[in-house]
Amino acid sequence: MTASSGRPLPHLTDQNAFFWTSGADGRLRIQECASCTALIHPPQPVCRYCHAQEMGVRTVSGRATLIGFTVSHRFTLPGLPSPYVVAQVALEEDPRIRLTTNAVECDPAELALGMRMEAVFEQAGDEVWLPLFRPAAEQGEPGPLPTDETDPGSVVCHIRPMRSPDKFEDKVALTGIGASPLGRRLMVPPLSLTVQACQAAIADAGLTLDDIDGLATYPGAGPYGGFAEGGVTALESALGIRPTWHHGGGETFGPGGSLISAMLAIAGGLARHVLCFRTLWEASYAQLLRQGRIPQPGGADPGWLRPFGATSAAHTLAQNAQRHMHRYGTTRETLGWIALNQRANAALNPTAIYRDPMTMDDYLQARPITTPFGLYDCDVPCDGAVAVVVSAVDTAPDLARPPVRVEAVGTQITERLEWDQSTLTHEPQTLGQSAHLWTRTDLRPADVDVAELYDGFTFNCLSWIEALGFCGIGEAKDFLDGGKNIARDGVLPLNTHGGQLSHGRTHGLGLVHEAVVQLRGDGGARQVPGARVAVVSSGGLTPSGVLLLRTDT
Repeated sequence: MTASSGRPLPHLTDQNAFFWTSGADGRLRIQECASCTALIHPPQPVCRYCHAQEMGVRTVSGRATLIGFTVSHRFTLPGLPSPYVVAQVALEEDPRIRLTTNAVECDPAELALGMRMEAVFEQAGDEVWLPLFRPAAEQGEPGPLPTDETDPGSVVCHIRPMRSPDKFEDKVALTGIGASPLGRRLMVPPLSLTVQACQAAIADAGLTLDDIDGLATYPGAGPYGGFAEGGVTALESALGIRPTWHHGGGETFGPGGSLISAMLAIAGGLARHVLCFRTLWEASYAQLLRQGRIPQPGGADPGWLRPFGATSAAHTLAQNAQRHMHRYGTTRETLGWIALNQRANAALNPTAIYRDPMTMDDYLQARPITTPFGLYDCDVPCDGAVAVVVSAVDTAPDLARPPVRVEAVGTQITERLEWDQSTLTHEPQTLGQSAHLWTRTDLRPADVDVAELYDGFTFNCLSWIEALGFCGIGEAKDFLDGGKNIARDGVLPLNTHGGQLSHGRTHGLGLVHEAVVQLRGDGGARQVPGARVAVVSSGGLTPSGVLLLRTDT
């Protein structure tokens, strides 16, 4: 047992204090259902298996299997200088229980999935004892990875059938798109970017502000730092719109959730033209923080991941990518072909942030972020706004541009939402949503002409490609065929504007914007000839969703 200081500490509550303080006697404790004896983590007031509400605590052995690890180079925290190892372990008593932790007392180069691990504790502050894990003295052959509660190959068994053949998707259309300038550090007020994108989208649809009777955004107003401009409230105040319906919230699946909520409002008769928007100003926000011109955020509970330095989605997805490599033979080059494809497409897009040529050597030799991710596996923080107008389909013939129709949506959650408790070898929250999509249409993957798939990281794209059925589970390496099949003239033209990896991080709404551009035939040098069906995903790891769009022309 050792003492440390400086790490972000969890907030102790009546529900979690037993876990964070139990290391004082060198024992690991996990919540237990008093009815069915299942172990539950993170602690809950109800058992997810039998739904009983009487909960207790069980002392466990502290032995576990190493099921993931990533060496973090880019990130650092007080008390945890880089490089350090973020790891996930599955407990011996029940492999469904995973802990995010740090691997300690070891050479990271000697770690291997399936190793036996044992808990040691580090005191942090007066009461908190962090459970860390080191390789056990007796190893033997590495064990197998635990199976997922929802097997990737059987997700379709959990999909709920359509309630009615009468689809809300048939009642709406995407009629206008707009975007502000995009840049690394524009140092422009974020609401100004929002207004520019929204005015452009309204004009593109041939509408005026007076025609807009709905507003939708993500994540809305709140302490989101560089991830929002103030939400519906800020835009209504700036433009004087009087919507009959509005929506803004952080628990939908990003901008795709805003679009679907707008579609439902229109189908339900609450609005005719809903303006959906998304603004990022991460690059300027970070610069202003460094300059001390805006206050540091504070007060949030670090949760179950941050005390161990798992401060980014990169730390979780890197371990999912590592397990995919372990199980299916995926390589860094596999991910590299996705990054190179996005860069090649960005070279033809004058609005993209990064347009310089990139080689596989450039990709492989880039500075590490958190293994196996390097710099070019990660999207580009930027400033910019995107807007889309969703309209009632019966208004579309009177508008300025041919409408883009919504063929189907996929939204169903089939996996656990907690990042480190969810699907092991794929990005969580892609499998169920993809299976749900195909139950709402007669179209199939072979009908898709262009794919705009979420790429906060290269591995996002790989997961969506497999989840959507463009190849089998674990077959992405062969499907990519050295990048040929995802090129603009390939089987599945992918992220034709450069994606978030090279065009810039617009959290999914930029992908919708590009899908509309392609279906209208407005892509110029990057246009996919004859594109009539596009699939667009938004999110992943967090709640996510996917849209299938088409044109009638």
